[in-house]
Amino acid sequence: MSSSTPQVTVIGLGSMGFGMAQSLRRAGFDVVGCDVTAAGRERFVADGGHAAATPAEAARGSAIIVSVVVNAAQTEAVLFGPDGCADVMDADAVFVSSATMAPDVALALAARLEATGRHYLDAPISGGAQRASEGALTILASGTAAAFDRARPALDAMAATLYELGDSAGTGAAFKMINQLLAGVHIAAACEAITFAAKQGLDIRRVYEVITASAGNSWMFENRVPHVLDGDYAPRSAVEIFTKDLGIIMDMSRSEKFPVPVASAALQMFMMTAANGMARDDDASVARFYGRITGTPLPGDQ
Repeated sequence: MSSSTPQVTVIGLGSMGFGMAQSLRRAGFDVVGCDVTAAGRERFVADGGHAAATPAEAARGSAIIVSVVVNAAQTEAVLFGPDGCADVMDADAVFVSSATMAPDVALALAARLEATGRHYLDAPISGGAQRASEGALTILASGTAAAFDRARPALDAMAATLYELGDSAGTGAAFKMINQLLAGVHIAAACEAITFAAKQGLDIRRVYEVITASAGNSWMFENRVPHVLDGDYAPRSAVEIFTKDLGIIMDMSRSEKFPVPVASAALQMFMMTAANGMARDDDASVARFYGRITGTPLPGDQ
């Protein structure tokens, strides 16, 4: 690797972060991974990377720190907690925040870090674990020109599509919340439709074939319904992700006095699914919940 290529830190080695770290390594970067679990760190070392137990330890010497944690609270802890990285980052380093959070929170975190002279790029991601491992994510980014300049080598390695959406943190987060509103509604609708089809006694594999070639198809129907057909609810994206994200949308809608009744109904379906013991299962488990409350058998959940 060229000496001019920066070291990159990836904090959060879950399904998305691990794939992003793999893509960075494949692009030739020396990657330091950090995860709260020893198993996550050990998995990354076995894959050929380096690992550190805390964000502070992981960030030392890295020009680019990519944070792939779940929410704003975890992002704040990564930056400013007892073992946070803000104080040990290089003076001109950039922090790339990929967590989904409310726009005003992203703006506040950016202001706090930028006050130290470091850079913050608001860069939520979309595409799923497979695209993360392929370096083919969509990244919805906003921040200063300097933040983009410093982060670009890593962004190019992780993304097939990079949207530069503004010069201030918070804009990328706002775009991501629109995506999450649609994603949550489409998952809930797909699960409702396929379970309703099963209730009618239809061959749901045939329903999948027909709908994916018809106007009612959606990316989420095409992507999530196979989990239902196979009775496979191992989490690629968990139910609790959408209880969080649609909850943020509810908070934003109250603040803006803007009604979001369809998103609200979808949130209730995710919340009821979570309350039924499936919070950490795949979000296609909404179909299982429909099946259970209507007495409709589905593959693998009879």
